[in-house]
Amino acid sequence: MTEKVVYDLEDDRWMKNLMNHKPDEGRVVLTFDDGPGRHLAAILDILKEKAVPAVFFWNTRLLYDQRPWRRVIDEGHLIGSHSHKHVNLTSLNQQKQYDEIKTSIDRIESITGQRVRYFRPPFGQFNEDTVAVLKSLDLTPVMWEITSYDWENKAEPGKTVCNVIDHVKAGSIILLHELEQTVEVLPELIDRLREEGYDFTLI
Repeated sequence: MTEKVVYDLEDDRWMKNLMNHKPDEGRVVLTFDDGPGRHLAAILDILKEKAVPAVFFWNTRLLYDQRPWRRVIDEGHLIGSHSHKHVNLTSLNQQKQYDEIKTSIDRIESITGQRVRYFRPPFGQFNEDTVAVLKSLDLTPVMWEITSYDWENKAEPGKTVCNVIDHVKAGSIILLHELEQTVEVLPELIDRLREEGYDFTLI
């Protein structure tokens, strides 16, 4: 069997064009992966206080009707899929990738009643089978331009702010996660971005 090629952002024109979508000049996008989890409410509190919209990419094995998903929608945020079980899609054949992504989409739509339009592959990894599945489901892939490395900065969460501020530019899509240390620095991160002249938008 021929080994599958794991695509990078530059490897497929269709994916590249979609993932290189840029927000309005002077604006950035905050995205949160790997929820919905126990820190979601705290993140929403901060976003509401700061009047910042965000995009949440959820692993739907964690999504239950009791989660505060309605608040996410009511407060102007977007919910996208981050697969169902957060598996590396490149380890699956096309049918299993389809099942994993379709299960996630169906779960979000059945609970929220809203169509899912955006997908972020776990670990940022995808291949030609992923491309075929996303096209068949009419999903727009969304990668990121800035990795905050918040998951590595539990002991020194301030590094997350530096990782973003040192690399941000107009149109940046910023990768964050629903983590305790992210909650701790999120107000400072938002304030610093605004001090740098940026506002916030959705994809």
